[in-house]
Amino acid sequence: MNSKKKTDKRMTLKEAIATFLKDGDTISFSGMGGAQCVAQTHEIIRQGKKDLTLIGDSPCEAGDMLVGAGVLKRMEIAWCSYAVAGLAYNFRRAIEQEIPNRVELVEYSNFTIGLRFLAGALNLPFMATKSLLGSDLPKYNASIKTMDDPYTGEKVALVPAAKPDVAIVHVSRSDKRGNAQTFGFSSNSENLVRAAKYVIVTCEEIVSTDEVRRCPNLTIAPEYAVDAVVELPFACHPWNMPYAYAYDIPFHMQQLAVFKTREGYLKWLEEWCFSVGDWNGYLKKVGWDRLERLRKVEKRFTHVNY
Repeated sequence: MNSKKKTDKRMTLKEAIATFLKDGDTISFSGMGGAQCVAQTHEIIRQGKKDLTLIGDSPCEAGDMLVGAGVLKRMEIAWCSYAVAGLAYNFRRAIEQEIPNRVELVEYSNFTIGLRFLAGALNLPFMATKSLLGSDLPKYNASIKTMDDPYTGEKVALVPAAKPDVAIVHVSRSDKRGNAQTFGFSSNSENLVRAAKYVIVTCEEIVSTDEVRRCPNLTIAPEYAVDAVVELPFACHPWNMPYAYAYDIPFHMQQLAVFKTREGYLKWLEEWCFSVGDWNGYLKKVGWDRLERLRKVEKRFTHVNY
């Protein structure tokens, strides 16, 4: 049966990754300004996936941790770092020293990565833009073409559509059919789910379809585009999830201090990714009291009345 046509798409994260993500695939993740796909990244590493191509605007954990684990062969991105928490040491080691392996880097801007997902969602071959003409990106990226606008004669740049094999999108809530809703900034999520061949929706909670229908305008992923639904609370830790829990920046800064060395990263990976077994094991190690405090901090400053 076509997975998109199922009326109950619930499965575990382990099952979803094993079912839909294959070695050599192209993968994209949702998330920007928080809402990063951290639990999902850990599971891909645990399963030993390899030779993946990552397409994304500014992947943080997904970009840095996957490249450090030797999962990626190619990255089509705009930027890779941890914003206020620190640098992406694994990413730098891979690009500058080819540790643990050589990774092909193809650079775009944040805006034009978004245009590529939009083109994929609309089933168009490319999108036109003028923003790249003021940069050196067309000089170093052969996939960016320039042409004369047939209507005005002015120069425009073209970027190719992005159609990943798998998109992993984290949302606030979803029903079991895959009608997924998010509170706050969705980034490129609504285009990702329409551009990708397979879509895994992970959510903070699974709710009824009736609950989803109360606020249909919040639905960014319709069921006909979704292959799997995974209930995955605190999936973004140590990042924040808007309206759910705050950013655990002390934890993140301690983590990145360890990532400064290759040995430190591998030790962290063994302690926090492999030895805990799964995401529930990770959360238990972080501490439920600590996680609940992050939830309370977020609730103090935000309120959603749905």
